[in-house]
Amino acid sequence: MPNRLAAESSPYLQQHAANPVDWFAWGADAFAAATASDKPILLSIGYAACHWCHVMAHESFEDQTTARLMNERFVNVKVDREERPDVDSIYMQAVQAITGQGGWPMTMFLTPEGVPFFGGTYFPPEDRHGLPSFRRILVSVSEAWRTQRADVLKGATALRGIYASAEAPTQAGALLTPKQLGDAIGSLRSSHDPHQGGFGGAPKFPQPMLLDAMLKHWARSDEEEWLRIVRFSFAKMAQGGLYDQLGGGFHRYCVDAIWLVPHFEKMLYDNALLARLAVRLWQANGDPLARRIAEETLAWARREMTDPAGGWYSSLDADSEGHEGLFYVWTVDEFRRTLGPAAAEAEAAWGVTPKGNFEGANILHVARPAADPAALDEARARLLAVREGRVRPARDEKVVASWNGLMLRAMAEGARAFNDDVLRASAIRAGEFLAGALLRGDRTFRTWRDGRATVPGFLEDHAALGLGFLALHELTFERRWLDHALALGATCVREFWDDDAGAFFDTARDAERLVTRPRDVTDNATPSGTSLAVELQLLVAEHTGDASVRRRAECALATLANSLRRAPMAFGHLLGAADVAVHGPVQLTLSGDPSSHAFRELAAAAAQEFVPSLVVLRGSADATAAAQALVCQGTHCNLPTADASEVRTQLRAIRGQRRSY
Repeated sequence: MPNRLAAESSPYLQQHAANPVDWFAWGADAFAAATASDKPILLSIGYAACHWCHVMAHESFEDQTTARLMNERFVNVKVDREERPDVDSIYMQAVQAITGQGGWPMTMFLTPEGVPFFGGTYFPPEDRHGLPSFRRILVSVSEAWRTQRADVLKGATALRGIYASAEAPTQAGALLTPKQLGDAIGSLRSSHDPHQGGFGGAPKFPQPMLLDAMLKHWARSDEEEWLRIVRFSFAKMAQGGLYDQLGGGFHRYCVDAIWLVPHFEKMLYDNALLARLAVRLWQANGDPLARRIAEETLAWARREMTDPAGGWYSSLDADSEGHEGLFYVWTVDEFRRTLGPAAAEAEAAWGVTPKGNFEGANILHVARPAADPAALDEARARLLAVREGRVRPARDEKVVASWNGLMLRAMAEGARAFNDDVLRASAIRAGEFLAGALLRGDRTFRTWRDGRATVPGFLEDHAALGLGFLALHELTFERRWLDHALALGATCVREFWDDDAGAFFDTARDAERLVTRPRDVTDNATPSGTSLAVELQLLVAEHTGDASVRRRAECALATLANSLRRAPMAFGHLLGAADVAVHGPVQLTLSGDPSSHAFRELAAAAAQEFVPSLVVLRGSADATAAAQALVCQGTHCNLPTADASEVRTQLRAIRGQRRSY
């Protein structure tokens, strides 16, 4: 008999619909049941592509004995963290306070009022490696609730204190100076791995936002070392197992420090951020590897992650047929059987050996340059054809607004930089879908699936979609995309900004009241709502000329200046947004008929240059006037020009570079 989750739209919740656990979805019914039965709430948070979430589900939630304990002693609530990032953020803070670390699956115990009092992440079915079994935890917590209620409630009250800083007004600060921003980015060098690229050791995450901030710093400082770090790091990731050498697209992270063995799920947001970084790296120095990876990653998104209606799906699972990575790896026998006499060269190029590098099989990676690239392309096609016959990993087919905003931005910028009509069509189609399916006036929903838009949007959704629509406007020069972006920028202020706190909150004024109103300002796997909103406000100010919009963004940025200087690793996207405020944008105004050859030539030339904080504006639309470009920074403008090569020269000069291309 299916439980209550069978009616939910989230694929992750539906994965648990056949559990013997009497699951509730998050909502008033669960809290009413907890109050009526005087039971604590067992809150389990995860997501569809989470490997250890699946493990705990198989070991515990599908086990009749464990489920009986859960049902007898708790009101059980299952949450998709991708659908409800507000709930996830609040209780992740509690888990980190209790255990010193976080992760998923998250297992949290709450009072019937929703106040946390104990929790952790993954619990095994039996005592193992110093971890108590899940059943032991269930009995201990329920007994404490029954016999030591006063102590439990006292602990809950104390734990609730962790939310005080989010609810308190921010401290006024001064905007970063150019030197302070440069020093903050410069300090990232100490965390950079000079041997393998990226930052830190195992497990190793790609950190595209930090690399993008470094790329901007290179353009500002003219220090070649910063470009070398970005190129080296990107190449190591793109040539390792982190990248799917056959089908394109990046996996979530690597469990080692050398980018070889990934955690195999593929997330839309990682690929959006990394594809955009690749586009910008190509603009910076014409790197052919960066262009190839950008095009392959965007092609993967179009091929494997696009809903027929036009939006992009959330993720691909790490597992298939019960094994992590099985879809992607090759035994040497499979490899040779597929390629025949051509196998030897491909084995050498992709590091395939009889021993393998992952549980007796091979994760393909670039072990050496191909002697014959055309032959390797043929081998890739043959291997892909065989791989398509395998059981595919599960796909989470919900469309998440903020992640789609990130991919829309990457797709539009890729179309603009590469002058690619296929990418352009994909970006426009997605923009039309997102505007029609997720927007209701100037508000957006968080998710869409099978024609249903559910959960009101959060700050990150409004801001990321706004930035995506701005990128689409800069690609097409159609007013409708700019109008959407301006409306969403205004919503960020009206619904999420609080004058008393001097900050953006992650949930809207009219959102469900939780234990606290969340305000997570750090950039994690995705940019924070605050950093996205700050960037959107700064760019909206350039399109509207509204100085008050810019001042509000600078105010929000100033309150975080000290935190950013102390811990720049936690503010990758905000470092990039700060560049707009600290150095000021570069404005490129294009006038004339966008359908004319002269206009398109000017736009294409400008799109080949990497310029930090470039804002592309629509000038006069007089179809009878000659197309021309005007490049400005601050109060200084160059002479207008109708020469495409001169546009590139002006942009390169204003960026401060003196390189030959």
